[in-house]
Amino acid sequence: MDVHAINNDQQEQTPTDYKPLTVENLDVDFLPLIYDIIRSVERDPHDNAQKSSQSQDISQKVIELHNKLEQAKKQVRRLPGVEYSKEEQLEKLETLRKQLRLKRELLQKYRNMYLLDSPKP
Repeated sequence: MDVHAINNDQQEQTPTDYKPLTVENLDVDFLPLIYDIIRSVERDPHDNAQKSSQSQDISQKVIELHNKLEQAKKQVRRLPGVEYSKEEQLEKLETLRKQLRLKRELLQKYRNMYLLDSPKP
């Protein structure tokens, strides 16, 4: 089999689900499903046929909730920085803050130099 064909097959099978996400793009809206499940459980049908139908509805909603939670887990794993521990994240944040402070200081020095070098009318 051709190596290029194998690589193309692997690329086609690679899901686009593993691109990094942002927190704003997460789909974690599962509270309505939980509410529906609780509301369905609280209903007290008197008819056995109705109980069976309601039980199936609840089971379906629980499956939907499970799928939604699994999807949320997959999305959270794709968030950038999740692979770092809290300590590593705090260290990185501190490093970035130092870099920002230094760049601001350099920018301010540059502005001051420009003001001193400009001709006065």
